Amino acid sequence: MNEYKLLLLPGDGIGPEVLDATMRVVGWYGQKGLPYKTEEALLGGAAIDATGRPDPDETFVKAIAADAVLMGSVGGPKWDGLPFAQRAERGLLRVRKDMGVYANLRPALCFDALKDASTLKPEIVSGLDILIVRELMGGVYFGEPKETITLPDGQKRAVDTGVYTTSEIERVCRVAFEMARLRGNKVHSAEKSNVMVTGVLWKEVITALHKRDYADVELHHILADNAAMQLVRNPKQFDVLVTDNLFGDVLSDEAAQLTGSIGMLPSASLGDKKENGLPSALYEPIHGSAPDIAGQGLANPIASILSFAMCLRYSFGLKDEASRLEKAVDAVLAEGYRTGDIMQPGMTKVGTTAMTDAILKALDKAA
Repeated sequence: MNEYKLLLLPGDGIGPEVLDATMRVVGWYGQKGLPYKTEEALLGGAAIDATGRPDPDETFVKAIAADAVLMGSVGGPKWDGLPFAQRAERGLLRVRKDMGVYANLRPALCFDALKDASTLKPEIVSGLDILIVRELMGGVYFGEPKETITLPDGQKRAVDTGVYTTSEIERVCRVAFEMARLRGNKVHSAEKSNVMVTGVLWKEVITALHKRDYADVELHHILADNAAMQLVRNPKQFDVLVTDNLFGDVLSDEAAQLTGSIGMLPSASLGDKKENGLPSALYEPIHGSAPDIAGQGLANPIASILSFAMCLRYSFGLKDEASRLEKAVDAVLAEGYRTGDIMQPGMTKVGTTAMTDAILKALDKAA
């Protein structure tokens, strides 16, 4: 490949700041020989301000053509008063759908230096390393009908439809089993088969897939509400946790907080491989746009930077380079550098730029 094509979607709030920090890291790898070129496009609130809609068609043409998409964040109170179909977050849902990225990988990794930053006891989270695989293109977020109607008696009725097909469930569960084979070889499948027919189908499909193709992987079934409790009670029992779109949204944010801050954790959203052999891929931090600190240089860039580490690993196949970046982040945290969201007594408080400087310095040292 001559050059990797990276599409940048800075978005809203702290999105542009953390993506700028990430691009400094990308530039470091470029100096070491990583061939890439970048293009930028609008999404979310920034797109609304510029074009009147959160999802300009031009953005999605570029996203589909890119080898990997790096995103900041979308949304904020500025656009919350818009009609539902026009809100900033609709742009994010469309980019996932148009790119066909159906498997969202969300690691919950507790760096040793941050074990005291969690709200749980250090012995509960020390060494925590969970991978949540969330189905990203089905369920209640995309099911139809999705509507609010006025009934004859004047009441309003809102409907979100949860829909899954066998193939939608099987493809994301296959990703979970493949990931487990590279880790602890154990999968927990979370659903609500006791009260939801989509949960019954989910359990049937993953059970059949396991028996047919992945009998070597340990499989456990768990109800999603129990999974939420177990993540707080005994999170280290999990290796790979696979679940649907709605439960995955909730459980992955819960797991993120176990590690000390939602500002620490990256994500990768992957689809099928394209003609060039690379998967459709969207990389983004799982934190929100944090409008209260936007533009102040206070944002934690680590989640966005680690999202690029996932890009190195899953899109470009550069596992050693991904590990180098992850170790650099670990080293910086061990040295005591902290942004406000992970600040602890006796540590050195820094902003977005200084944290990125420290990570680049650690990369230089490792090189």
